[in-house]
Amino acid sequence: MEHTISPPRPHTIGKPVVVIEGLRKSFGAREVLCGIDLTVSAGEHVVIFGPSGSGKSTLLRSINLLEPPTRGSLRVFDVEYGPDAAPGVHRGNPLDLRRTIGMVFQQFNLFPHMTALENVALPQRAVRRTKRAEAEERAALALRRVGLLRHAAHYPSELSGGQQQRVAIARALSLDPKIMLFDEPTSALDAELVGEVLHVMRELAEGGMTMVIVTHELGFAREIGDLNVFMDEGQIVESGDRTLFETCLNPRLQKFVSAVL
Repeated sequence: MEHTISPPRPHTIGKPVVVIEGLRKSFGAREVLCGIDLTVSAGEHVVIFGPSGSGKSTLLRSINLLEPPTRGSLRVFDVEYGPDAAPGVHRGNPLDLRRTIGMVFQQFNLFPHMTALENVALPQRAVRRTKRAEAEERAALALRRVGLLRHAAHYPSELSGGQQQRVAIARALSLDPKIMLFDEPTSALDAELVGEVLHVMRELAEGGMTMVIVTHELGFAREIGDLNVFMDEGQIVESGDRTLFETCLNPRLQKFVSAVL
């Protein structure tokens, strides 16, 4: 899908909030992350892309420990969560980590028997034990943020795929995360619905949200990516700013970009 590329609005990038060093992940004898080093700073928009099977989603899911790393260090807001913590260093609680990180998946994962408002309010009641009235008020604010307040009473079956994904984004936003992770958020959508989800993500980026995005939408990556990271065979092959797509040196990346853009 073609996207109009606008000059990025200026935003502030602060100190590192996620620091990954030597991260490895194996499934049995197969190693899918082969020593990843990556730093994400506050307010930064990091885009991870590459061919299928390159380890992109596994890396993203490792950041909130949905896929616990096999080796390496993972520090989020100066708290160590990786398996290779230094002696005497306290490892953080995964549940505490997930309270600071919102995640949006390829599939929407909405409960079909709940309205959009109820789907968004549910995590607040389950995770934070928020009272129903307050949870629904916060859910309404989150739905307004993604342009779906008027659909608050609709069930997922009454919404388009793009609208369902926006409800999923609102659900993550309702917990006031400090970091948002997006795992191929448009891959399950028809082409004509991709734009509305990218519009919401673009507004989050312009608002200064720290974001790590796995996507195949390279036009969008070139538009908002402060750091664009190309992965192949479980490794970071090359990374850079928005000019990476025109100035990349690695032949594998050059071939990938020419085939996609």
